[in-house]
Amino acid sequence: MAARYDGDEKRTGAHSPSPVDRDALVDPIIKEDADVFEEQPDHDFHYKTLSWQFVSLLMIAEIVSNGMLSLPSALAVVGIVPAVILIIFLGSFALYTAKLLIDFKLNHPSVHNMGDAGYVLGGPILREILSIGTIIFAICGTGSELLSGQQALSTLSNNGLCTIYLLLIFAIATLVVALPRTLDRISWLGLFSVCLIAISGVVAMIGAGINPVPGRTLSATIPTTFYQAFLAVTNPVFAYAGHFMFFILISEMRVPEDAMKAAWFLQGFSTLFYTIFAVVIYVYIGNTVASPALLSLPESWAKASFGIALGNFLLAGGLYSHTAAKIVFVRFFRKTKHMYTHTVLGWVVWIALCVAAVAIAFIFAIAVPIFSFLIGIAASLFASWYTYGIAGFFWMHDTYHLKGGWAAIRRRPGQCALALFTILVEAFVCVAGTYVSVQLIVDAYKTGLVGKPFSC
Repeated sequence: MAARYDGDEKRTGAHSPSPVDRDALVDPIIKEDADVFEEQPDHDFHYKTLSWQFVSLLMIAEIVSNGMLSLPSALAVVGIVPAVILIIFLGSFALYTAKLLIDFKLNHPSVHNMGDAGYVLGGPILREILSIGTIIFAICGTGSELLSGQQALSTLSNNGLCTIYLLLIFAIATLVVALPRTLDRISWLGLFSVCLIAISGVVAMIGAGINPVPGRTLSATIPTTFYQAFLAVTNPVFAYAGHFMFFILISEMRVPEDAMKAAWFLQGFSTLFYTIFAVVIYVYIGNTVASPALLSLPESWAKASFGIALGNFLLAGGLYSHTAAKIVFVRFFRKTKHMYTHTVLGWVVWIALCVAAVAIAFIFAIAVPIFSFLIGIAASLFASWYTYGIAGFFWMHDTYHLKGGWAAIRRRPGQCALALFTILVEAFVCVAGTYVSVQLIVDAYKTGLVGKPFSC
């Protein structure tokens, strides 16, 4: 019987009495105490290979990629004091919810992704909702990285080539990164990617410091409308929205119990880096700072920073598309030979899934003029839930089913209050974030900012 986790408390032995027969809810493929990946010496593919250090690097590469570029503009909307407080609070809050997700994964080794977690929480319908939501956001994330890569290439080439061709070039490179079947094949790229995004941020800060905007306006606090304030809030909220990949990464760890070390490193680095980058860029550019912030730099500095960050955009896009493909692949081939051996069917399906993920993201990026706004809607509906709100449900579920029902929940009033807080706060963020994203689309059409599909 697997150990059960609740904070620092570890228990072994039989489950606590449960008000429902949980065995009746277990899918024959998703066995409650069976690890999602089997490890046998004769397997061609060995999934459980990642150390916690490389998991943290892959998470940083994925989350910090686009997150830092939008944060300085949040300071320009609400002011430096509330924005910095919000960045630090959300980073700390994300660390807490990461702990709840990790505890849930350790209690349910069969969980590979949010869809599997949904099955444990609420059965097959919730599994499909969370699986589809994860795939949608992963494809939107791929598209976001493709657009960032295209923007970097356009800046470096002085718009010397049609954006469609630049997108296609970057999409092909992204597909190559996504193709390895196991994450250890790209784990070293995580270290390279983190170095690139950190150096890119440092170069941008130096560029802003050497070339401050004359007569810039700085504000400690800025009175604003609810719409403008929440528009600024969505930037730091989405900057931490990467927990949807936690289960997939932990599933490929050699020692899943070390996952909390990765979470500490991830949130510590991202919170510190976000705060320093946002403050420095804002101080030297002021309230006119653009989003992404690199566009506010002089041309030579923007080119240098974009050029360095290009590798990070590439790895992040590869991780997103790999995630979308892996969810579907594991869903259909879990516990079969195609997961662990070189088979024609396994490789054909895997390559087809990776191609489909990148191709759909590419088509959306060039054919849907409001695609960047749709990413905000997908983040509000799914990614922010995966990072914040759903963690509260995880705690409530496992405390109820594994610790002794409602009596166990009543014995933990503080933890219960925190779990409910995560759910209620995220429900508000989901509704308000969706409203803001839809309003942005309406405003973009009114002001003529929406371009035409398939245009350079």
